Amino acid sequence: MSNLEQFDSNFYQSNYTIDDPEEHYNDSNAYGNPYGPRNPQASGQPQPAFVPPETLMSPGYTGQFFQPASTSDYYSQSPYIDSFDEEPPLLEELGINFDHIWQKTLTVLNPLKPADGSIMNETDLAGPILFYVALGGTLLLAGKVQFGYLYGMSAIGCLGMYALLNLMSSSGVTYGCVASVLGYCLLPMVILSSCAVFFSLQDTTGTVLALVIIGWCSLSASKIFISALDMEGQQLLIAYPCALLYGLFALLTVF
Repeated sequence: MSNLEQFDSNFYQSNYTIDDPEEHYNDSNAYGNPYGPRNPQASGQPQPAFVPPETLMSPGYTGQFFQPASTSDYYSQSPYIDSFDEEPPLLEELGINFDHIWQKTLTVLNPLKPADGSIMNETDLAGPILFYVALGGTLLLAGKVQFGYLYGMSAIGCLGMYALLNLMSSSGVTYGCVASVLGYCLLPMVILSSCAVFFSLQDTTGTVLALVIIGWCSLSASKIFISALDMEGQQLLIAYPCALLYGLFALLTVF
């Protein structure tokens, strides 16, 4: 037991001593601290708050930080803004003018009304396409699926009238103008096909009504052509081939 007590006393004996932490801290400062000396009094003081840059500006500055004073002069002098304001509306770029469409429709509905050549001599196909679709729709309601015949006769008839008008007039005419005029003058034929939905036209009354509609369409088309092409005194010569063309549409409507 004496040997064990001696071993224990020797085991717990050590030369390690716990120094004062303040002395240890001073010793570390003596060897050099890369982060600087620690000041316990400074750590207890509150750090100054973040100062916004607006308070550091001089009192003579009246504008706002990170914002320009005025950009109206730049936008007013920009050529892109002026060019955008001068652009025509989208419908006008597409060739759709509701005022001209309405005037042309009234000219067709009133054969005695003089036509405006400046308005009629335009490639406007919005109204003609609408009238062709309306004619095909009314024929479909009457049990007749004739869309292919309508488009085929329209294309061949416009081509024939285009060649004939270029031979008769000195100024000449475009294919789009011919298609536009013939398409607008198809509006009375839509009225005839609408009547065919409610009652049959294969009698004397239907024949007379079909002849009146053919004369109405051909008279309106010839009036517009002579006004747009300055072909005074040649209305009957133009009305005859127009009557032949609209007679084909009347045959599809009646029979």
